[in-house]
Amino acid sequence: MTSDATFALMRELHQTGPGKILLLVMDGLGGLPLEPGGLTELETAHTPNLDRLAAEGICGLAEPVGPGITPGSGPGHLALFGYDPLRYTIGRGILEACGIGFPLEPGDIALRGNFCTVDPQTGAITDRRAGRIPTEVNARLTAKLRKIQLPDVQVFVEPVKEYRFVLVLRGEGLRPELSETDPQRLGAAPLPVEPLVPEAQRTADLLNQWLAEARRLLADEHPANMVTLRGAARDPGLPKMGEVYGLRAAAIATYPMYRGLARLVGMDVLPTGETLEDEVATLKAHWEAYDFFYFHVKKTDSAGEDGDFTRKVRVIEEVDALLPEMLALGPQVVIVTGDHSTPALLRSHSWHPVPTLLWSRHCRADGVRQFGETACAGGALGRFPSKDLMPLALANALRLNKFGA
Repeated sequence: MTSDATFALMRELHQTGPGKILLLVMDGLGGLPLEPGGLTELETAHTPNLDRLAAEGICGLAEPVGPGITPGSGPGHLALFGYDPLRYTIGRGILEACGIGFPLEPGDIALRGNFCTVDPQTGAITDRRAGRIPTEVNARLTAKLRKIQLPDVQVFVEPVKEYRFVLVLRGEGLRPELSETDPQRLGAAPLPVEPLVPEAQRTADLLNQWLAEARRLLADEHPANMVTLRGAARDPGLPKMGEVYGLRAAAIATYPMYRGLARLVGMDVLPTGETLEDEVATLKAHWEAYDFFYFHVKKTDSAGEDGDFTRKVRVIEEVDALLPEMLALGPQVVIVTGDHSTPALLRSHSWHPVPTLLWSRHCRADGVRQFGETACAGGALGRFPSKDLMPLALANALRLNKFGA
């Protein structure tokens, strides 16, 4: 069924009810063993609470986009919210801009920026994230970059978090069909912006001019002596979750990009602190006000991207230890999954399907006893598209009417 057809059906069938849904997303959850025949990060972690939910619920492996396709965070999350990521696309720049509450206007082009480290002699990238500089340093550097002016357009540069910032161009005739400048590997120089359609040539030229000035202004900085740009986009105008599913939906996330994605699909973004404990406290404080909670855990993904297997295991165990506090609130449906896999072995997102569990008071337990990649492969959900989770969640929360006579 196409995404548009599914949304039309959800609009027709959704009904109100008391059942609350908790979607717990451990970013980059899926992993790989460090040695053949070994255990993944999730399988290594001591997770008695997740294992209990798996034993009482149903499990499977979710495909965010499709077999063999490595998803970005945007497509991975859109699929979890029920949006076909091949039908609905969002550039990373829009996610970052919405995440910090930047007031975008129609026609604005937003780009995600990364501060990076380049070799002063060769220009080759030696660190794609500039050592994850503190946000305070980011704010100082973005203030410096605001000095750059371009002809006939307004330029906005805003800090996001750590090494990430947002660049927004505002003016007539701008186009988002642009290549990215991050070569996605060390030892290569940042790439120029290329137009992907002839109409985007002027926008590409403006951004290359901006990048040249940025290199000059940052030359004496260390470790953040250059930037890369990615994800040029406009606001795509997505259907809103409240309209499609009839849910009062809220998001709890510490990173701006994920808050931005939640805003784009119509969730209320709840202010929260930086720790997992802060996020749980926010969940408790707002429990009665919403039907659906998206609870995001970022540090599983960060550990995977850093190649730190042990740290990723530790973050999973921290989430498991806090799970009883969340369950004590009485959700009718709990889904635990990730937006993609980020194996520490690969130090990057990967194409591997994501272990997923769905627990509810109305599901049929499938015999899976442990929450892990190998065990989930034998679960009742099988290998399925991530976008199918939302209809399943609504059904298990008794929020879907019967279809047909």
